[in-house]
Amino acid sequence: MNEGEPMTSTTDFDFVRARTETPGCEQVMHFNNAGASLMPKPVLDAVLQHYQLEARIGGYEAADQSQDRIEKVYHSAAQLIHAQPDEIAIVENATRAWDMAFYAIPFKPGDRILTARAAYASNYIAFLQAAQRYDLRVETIPDDEYGQVSVDALEDMLDEHVRLVAITQVPTNGGLVNPAARVGKITRAAGIYYLLDACQSVGQMPVYVDEIGCDMLSTTSRKFLRGPRGMGFLYVRRECIQALAPPMLDLHAARWVSQDRFEVRTDARRFENWERNYAALLGMGVAIDYALEWGLPQIWKRVSYLAEYLRGSLAQVPGVTVTDKGQVRSGIVTFTLAGKMPGDIQNLLREKKINVSTSTIFSTRLDMESRGLSDLVRASAHYYNTIQEIDRLCSEISALS
Repeated sequence: MNEGEPMTSTTDFDFVRARTETPGCEQVMHFNNAGASLMPKPVLDAVLQHYQLEARIGGYEAADQSQDRIEKVYHSAAQLIHAQPDEIAIVENATRAWDMAFYAIPFKPGDRILTARAAYASNYIAFLQAAQRYDLRVETIPDDEYGQVSVDALEDMLDEHVRLVAITQVPTNGGLVNPAARVGKITRAAGIYYLLDACQSVGQMPVYVDEIGCDMLSTTSRKFLRGPRGMGFLYVRRECIQALAPPMLDLHAARWVSQDRFEVRTDARRFENWERNYAALLGMGVAIDYALEWGLPQIWKRVSYLAEYLRGSLAQVPGVTVTDKGQVRSGIVTFTLAGKMPGDIQNLLREKKINVSTSTIFSTRLDMESRGLSDLVRASAHYYNTIQEIDRLCSEISALS
């Protein structure tokens, strides 16, 4: 399936190599990269090899033998987001990474949490739980004219009671890219904690935590980073680590130094726990190195081009409404088709070996309700997708219309 492509602004990208190194490209047309990307062969090999090592010599022994490679993952993750290795914690998934940061914040009654309208459901549920537990207020920052979080409105909302600003950089239900660095400039100047959900951004675009100005950032392995499921990592700015008390500790995050005393680690690994899936961890490390080899600016250029081509093509299909917002838009493309339920479209396309996903009101209730939407088709492109695949996807959707 190494089709040719017309001349584009991304002709310097070796998509033939990308597809050759992605076994799944021979099986499906995969436009569900915002759910879980197809793993490249080096990642798959790393995961399988470690499981085979565990089977041959034992799980503990395999971890000991792989210790240098395990440590390297911290350095790779730090390089990916331009942080330091001691600011990285490797955890089971992005939600748990986000939770470990959020529940470590020292809230007190009367505090305010400010979030964006495109907040993800798991995050907002945590806000509501904390509001009940600590008598907090959760408030939504209005959108600007482009549908992204309004930085001017955020600045007007700040006072001495704002404890946290927490936004999602790239929401799950559309191509919007929120102005994360402009938000960070405001929170850093005000001395307010800033937690960024980068689950959908890391792997498809360059991420510089110092430029963004966030204190904490959570992300996953399985989405645009192209790693295995069940793995993610958390960034915590070095200056904030000591002020954040992890919501739970074990003998990895802390040391039992006497019968009545323990000491918590001084680095970001205080947010980890001892037991982990080492095969997935090593697979994520290879996925990070693989992305760094391609270059995040080059990946972002390719993904942006394909996504905009997809939006333009979909807009020409009768009955299709593209629903993406924002000045800058990501590889996630969402749309509706008149007279068809998104779930039915997903199933019909799957029969054609074309993978898309759906996004519902249960994931981003504030944003979806504000726009009168209940569910959408979500097609998310990655650099190994081709123009020919996009044309085929749009042709099948046109046939459904």
